[in-house]
Amino acid sequence: MAAKNYIMSREAAEQKLHRMALELAENLNGDTEPVVLIGIRNSGTVIAEKTAALLKNYVSCEIKVISLSMDKHHPTTVTLSENIPLDKVHVIITDDVTNSGRTLLYALKPLLEFHPKTIQTLVLVERMHKLFPIKPDYVGLSVATTLQEHIQVEVVDGKLVGAYVE
Repeated sequence: MAAKNYIMSREAAEQKLHRMALELAENLNGDTEPVVLIGIRNSGTVIAEKTAALLKNYVSCEIKVISLSMDKHHPTTVTLSENIPLDKVHVIITDDVTNSGRTLLYALKPLLEFHPKTIQTLVLVERMHKLFPIKPDYVGLSVATTLQEHIQVEVVDGKLVGAYVE
């Protein structure tokens, strides 16, 4: 088995999550409305949980993390882990890697029946192959890759290990 071509170490991933949590806290700027981080399963949920834990150090509003499930290749059904009201809250959709923008676009589907105060997106790694009009608001690392290359965010026992290109 070939060695993994890491583009981000565990330490770098943690540092980038911390920076994004600070940016998010700065943009919330004292707003007291609740924040709901929606992690796209499975790695996106880990990133949402880590971001929420960091964010709690900088804001006083209520922070909740839920998960979103979908078949990323055929996203006809998009399901939230909890049916909670998302009116007048700040929604942050989180994922590990964005490629075409398709997953983030379909992740908006369950939000259409609500009226959130804001909807933003946060990703650990952004690839530069946009096919849909979605640009993440918070990005840990932007990487130009070929269409044949894939980026994997490695999570072991709920902990970020890093990201690599395969």
